[in-house]
Amino acid sequence: MKLGQWIGLFVFLVCLYILWEIRQVVLVIFLAVVLATALNWLQNRLQQWGLNRGRAIALTLGMTFLIMIGFVLIIVPPFLRETQQLTILIPKGLHRLQGWLEQVDTLFSINGLNEGPLVDRLFRQVEPFLERIFDNFFSVFSNTLAILLNTLLVLVLTVMLVLNPSPYRRGFIRLFPAFYRRRIDMILTESESQLLAWLAGTGLNMLVVGTVSGLVLLVLGVRLALANAFLAGLLEAIPNIGPTLSVIPPIAIALLDDPWKAVAVLIAYIIIQQLEQYLLVPVIMAHQVNLLPAFTLISQIIFAIFFGFLGLLLALPLVIVGKIWFEEIVLKDILDPWDHALGSSSLAESSSESK
Repeated sequence: MKLGQWIGLFVFLVCLYILWEIRQVVLVIFLAVVLATALNWLQNRLQQWGLNRGRAIALTLGMTFLIMIGFVLIIVPPFLRETQQLTILIPKGLHRLQGWLEQVDTLFSINGLNEGPLVDRLFRQVEPFLERIFDNFFSVFSNTLAILLNTLLVLVLTVMLVLNPSPYRRGFIRLFPAFYRRRIDMILTESESQLLAWLAGTGLNMLVVGTVSGLVLLVLGVRLALANAFLAGLLEAIPNIGPTLSVIPPIAIALLDDPWKAVAVLIAYIIIQQLEQYLLVPVIMAHQVNLLPAFTLISQIIFAIFFGFLGLLLALPLVIVGKIWFEEIVLKDILDPWDHALGSSSLAESSSESK
């Protein structure tokens, strides 16, 4: 390799190291880009319907912030009230559980199968787990400020990208050589199109699942049905893991009334998720980037390990965009011409040998 190539390789490795060190900031910027892509599409639609650009942007941002404020007002206060009820009822439930375990312990002692007090052995096994949970409370509260700051940063960046997206796009394209900038612009357009398709499909999926979950919770008489329906819809944005997390709050609330009601909620959510996987997803996601379920789950696990919850949330859009860039640059622009050149040279060598 020549000196210039070594310098280029060194600069490339340094850039990768810097990106790794600021990976959380990069994820925050990517989240802002995803949100700005959706909002830009909405304000472009409003412009097509006759509004000028200023009014379209103002209406788009206004509706977005109203939805966010309304969501916080609907979700947070009811769950705070329900948490207070849980702090009162959980000790009663634990006392009832301890009495049941003592009865089981007595039964095993009568039959000669007990090797020691069942309650003591059980709580000795559970105690380390409970200690880890309480030890993590401090870290949760200490990260609250960072979460708020990241949220504020995402909102500010999203607004900036919505107000004037063109300079940021041109600045990103100028990072590449002049001969390749038109190609990068095409790849960005394709990435935007695929992100919009994913956002549209995911949004419709969230709406349907949230609505059906709310109706089921209302029929079962579970409290906070609207709040739990919102959570079920929002967590649909995280495939595989989100639906599992969405069933925990309604089950916990149903347990306050009747254990059988909690079982009914669990069965209902399993049925909803199965219908969503086999009926809704194939129809809605038909025109999106096809990703294998196992590949999606593995990518979520990897992003969650290296980047935390934000990586888990953005795993699917990151994979979609990464897949497009890999196919367009690595496969089409590098490997395909390279394979064609090798095939031509080998064909020429074989023809010369035959002569």
